[in-house]
Amino acid sequence: MSQPSVLIIDDEPLMRLSMMDALKAVGCEVQDASNGTEGIERLRANRYDLVITDLRMPGSDGLQVVQSCKEGAPDTEVIVITAHGSVETAVQAMKLGAYDYITKPFSMDELLLTVDRATKIVDLRKENTALRQELEGKFSFEGLVGKHERMRQVIEKIKLVSSTDATILITGESGTGKEVVANAIHRNSPRREYALIKVSCAALPETLLEAELFGHEKGSFTGAVKQRRGRFELAHKGTLFLDEIGEISPMVQVKLLRVLQERQFERVGGTETIESDVRLVCATQKDLKKEVEEGRFREDLYYRLHVVQVRLPSLRERKEDILVLAEHLLKKCLSRTNCEIQGFTAQSNEVLLRYSFPGNVRELENTIERAVALAQNRKDIEVWDLCGHQSCPFSGGTVQEGCGFCQEGLSDGQVKAALPLRISTGETLAKAREEFEREYILGVLNRTDWSRTIASKALGLSRKALWEKCKRYGITSADEPDESDTSA
Repeated sequence: MSQPSVLIIDDEPLMRLSMMDALKAVGCEVQDASNGTEGIERLRANRYDLVITDLRMPGSDGLQVVQSCKEGAPDTEVIVITAHGSVETAVQAMKLGAYDYITKPFSMDELLLTVDRATKIVDLRKENTALRQELEGKFSFEGLVGKHERMRQVIEKIKLVSSTDATILITGESGTGKEVVANAIHRNSPRREYALIKVSCAALPETLLEAELFGHEKGSFTGAVKQRRGRFELAHKGTLFLDEIGEISPMVQVKLLRVLQERQFERVGGTETIESDVRLVCATQKDLKKEVEEGRFREDLYYRLHVVQVRLPSLRERKEDILVLAEHLLKKCLSRTNCEIQGFTAQSNEVLLRYSFPGNVRELENTIERAVALAQNRKDIEVWDLCGHQSCPFSGGTVQEGCGFCQEGLSDGQVKAALPLRISTGETLAKAREEFEREYILGVLNRTDWSRTIASKALGLSRKALWEKCKRYGITSADEPDESDTSA
């Protein structure tokens, strides 16, 4: 990545110089402005990756800088610095689009850590922008999106085999996009002018599945009041997609093997032999080789289906695709609504990257649809829109049990602090009160990013009193309080 460009806006010359020296030492390109008005003029004239602005300055203040920056350069991240911080002003700055805030006094290591996190988001956004420009090129194919090497290999393989008549076996976890692959194969095959017929083998019992695939004659079983053509007939000269092929019974396996070998079959209850000209694409989330070893799937059928295998990686295996997929799915979802949502907040992007998505792309798509429904009146999707509830830790609430976004978006310590308090009824009242006070203080510290100044004001304590309680309850963090600071 190129050197990040940073604009520092602060009316204290010594503070400005110290920050400039620290940032230049780690490879940043730095410019400065001595007040908010000058900073806003620089923002109008130049583009920056990151802006670091003091909150209280003569002329235009830090909130005006944040607002001006987000209106003119929404992709620029802003860090607000204040010696007069409060929960209200910090939250207001974040609502206007600031990436984060830190309070004076702070160490340069703390500043550099915050800058590093912000520039990573900027780099990801640049990378995603470049990727979106290539979505119709080598990184996408018929609804399949990805830049991860394994996904690119999948796309290239699909492009290669689509033009053939080979039987395809698509494997992968639920929600990875197996049906999307089947659609892509058919649309790019010589059979695309004919039908693509789909059957979910897991959705039908054995007797009905057989009749569904091969058709039946009138009177062949109870309820067969007339002749019916099966899916193999309907897919003649086209493509037949059998989803969850690992669920078919041994009897259906035998009939399917015959169709693949001899290209002909009979309807249920019939004697007429029907020719079959069908390209077969199958999908399963099961390990068919293991099913063969354990006697649940015919070995000869397995090798008939396993002509070409396309294995789809889970979303956990290609995390670098999550943000670009989220942008792609958001654009797709917005095309069906009148919302004016522009994208995701930096914090939402971070949580999306941390979440494991056990439901894969299908879960991500459902998450985006829910977030759009909840964020209709805002420009950007917040973390609580992804969670689906307003009382998550990111909005000052608690972790909701069973919510992966809440729990995977926080560290273990933060999760513990944010979970609803459970105190044993066997404890004394004094002990329970102490435990509650400890957990409550820890929760407030986590929500204020361990800022003693903001946390003490939120708790209604002096910094000295907060420090004493932290010491009493053994609450520690990398950001230890200044023991000499005993101001009220």
